[in-house]
Amino acid sequence: MIRGMKKGRKREWAVYILRCGDGSLYTGIAKDVAARVERHRRGKGAAYTRTHLPVRLVYQEPRRTRSSALIREAQIKRMSRSSKKKMICGRYAGIDKIQN
Repeated sequence: MIRGMKKGRKREWAVYILRCGDGSLYTGIAKDVAARVERHRRGKGAAYTRTHLPVRLVYQEPRRTRSSALIREAQIKRMSRSSKKKMICGRYAGIDKIQN
């Protein structure tokens, strides 16, 4: 068993997108998205979100490993704003739904 893991507890990563106060989109990864979003809201998250408050969670996608979460985060960051908006609304056909 991996040190720090409780027996039977699944440790997954997730990619998330926040809509910032100015309408911009911020993409990140976390194990506990709710806790991470709360840190962003309190101004303790990323430097970008500190200056673009308030933030609201608009998208979340589970990943099994940190590596696959980082890869997916990079893919999303390369997408156009319109593609991200379609993905958030569930209409993006090019999403890689395979969990690595």
